[in-house]
Parts: sequence; C-alpha cells; structure tokens
Amino acid sequence: MKNNSFILKEFLDNAFNLKLHLMEFLSIKECDLDGFLANAKINLANSHPGDSLNDVSDFYTEIVGDRHLADLAAWHITSKEYIADTLKLQHSFSRGIVLDFGGGIGTHALANAMSSNVEHVFFVDINETNRNFVEYRAQELGVEKKLTFCKTIEDTQTSKFNTIICLDVLEHLADPASQIKIFNNFMDSNSIALFNWYFHKGEKNEYPFHIDDIQIVENFFKTLQSTFLEVFHPILITTRAYKKIR
Repeated sequence: MKNNSFILKEFLDNAFNLKLHLMEFLSIKECDLDGFLANAKINLANSHPGDSLNDVSDFYTEIVGDRHLADLAAWHITSKEYIADTLKLQHSFSRGIVLDFGGGIGTHALANAMSSNVEHVFFVDINETNRNFVEYRAQELGVEKKLTFCKTIEDTQTSKFNTIICLDVLEHLADPASQIKIFNNFMDSNSIALFNWYFHKGEKNEYPFHIDDIQIVENFFKTLQSTFLEVFHPILITTRAYKKIR
C-alpha cells in the first residue's frame, strides 16, 4: 500500500488517471474530452425535469446517464487542490472497514483503498454507471481487491463501519436527516463520519437537483446536532468530522 504523500501526489498529478479512465470507459477521443467536460455542469442541470420529478433517486438512476460522470470529473479535475485537502482529512481518520456513500467517480474510495490504514472499502452508489466506472478504475489502479460495489448500504451485509464518508451527497436527498440517522446505526463509539453538504440551488439555478427547502434543512441540522458530536480538525474545507453521541 502507498503512503499518504504518494497518494496525494498521484491525485494532484492526474486525479488518479481520471481523464484516461474517462476516455477508455466512455470511448471518448482525447480531442473531444475537453468539450465533454466543459459542458458537464450545464448538461446535467438541463437534464433535470424540475417539479415533475416524483422521486429524487429516479434522477440519478434513470435520467443522468454519463452526464453525472462528466460533471463530477470536471469538478475533480478543476478543483484538485481543494479535493486533495479532503483526502488529507480522510487519511487522518479513515481506518478499518470504510463506507463510501454516494461515492460518485470514486476519488475518495480509491484513495482509501490505497491506504494501509484501511482494511476494506464498500463503495455505495445508486447509479449503476458510477459503480461500473469506479470498478473499472479500481482494476486499472490495482486496488480492486479492497473494494466492494453496492447499490445500497444493506447490500454491503455489514453491521458496523469504522469510517463513513458521505461527501457532496446529503443535499441531493429528499430527507437528509433520515440518512444521517441511518449512518448513526452503522457506527459504534469509535467510528468517525465525514460529512459535507450544500443546501443551495446556486445563484443561477445551476444545481436544480439540490435540496433547499427550509424545513428539510432545519430538520437536518437539528438531527445532526442531537445525534453527533463534531470532532475538530484544522483543515479549512467544508467537510466536517463527527462521532456519535449515543
């Protein structure tokens, strides 16, 4: 396994070969890749059906296709230094059995799989394209034996996790408060959860799939504050670390 300095260097160099993996997995020519990534955010936003969407999960399982991969990849490529800080934070807490919930294109799951502190990573994502892409990436990076790919937490058949990673996910859920209660049930007194969120649709509605309902957001924070105790870390990023209160 690689040390944290080497893992961070590999990510900062090329985001764990992300562009190459995208071209190979989606059969995109190099000359077409920049355009594919440049239009990612607007293409994903335009695919959202708005108020006619009955079930939030339908958007990510039935509608987004490879547009979600493109949006996530563009963010990870253009924001490598910021994301590298989340990898530093993750490395300081991750150990044992790890749950990466809504793991997207796999940056954090792959970094955890490379770490000697981590025994195994369960990558959970409702989007089959994401799961297949990260499984492909794991094989290319030689860490496939430390990863299991599942659609739901229940599919992991694991009762407790030492570390839970849930980044850029909670704002996509219809009831984020219920989700962190579920996480609490999968933690023991020594477990750590890393969360962040962005309950905002953007200045120009570029994130129409984000939840911003005042009552939902308020219930989330009440639940968070009554269920978890924040664990201080010195890195200036939005991700926070938590342990369970009870």
